[in-house]
Amino acid sequence: QVRLVESGGGVVQPGGSLRLSCAASGLALDYYAIGWFRQAPGKEREGVSCISVSSGSTYYADSVKGRFTISRDNAKNTVYLQMNSLKPEDTAVYYCAAGPVPQNRLCMGYGLDYWGKGTLVTVSS
Repeated sequence: QVRLVESGGGVVQPGGSLRLSCAASGLALDYYAIGWFRQAPGKEREGVSCISVSSGSTYYADSVKGRFTISRDNAKNTVYLQMNSLKPEDTAVYYCAAGPVPQNRLCMGYGLDYWGKGTLVTVSS
């Protein structure tokens, strides 16, 4: 059974930081990319950042480049999203997803086979 479980969301002030975690199980991760997607009320889903589990190659949306960093710990089957310099427009439910495609294509919305249930990030003063 495949499971993706997100954690680390919460409320933070503008300029603050949060680290999200996505713990994966039931997958042969070497063949997958894992990524973070977000959706704010009334907005389309956005591929924020994705990583190839095997190579570590990454993709970032322009909206988060220089502020967010994605990484993985293969021993723990976990992918992290370090979010710095948070802005109110980063407020959204953040989802973890996995698929057997390159990381850039995953973030573009292709091959999204598995999803977590999401974690809410609220950036507000």
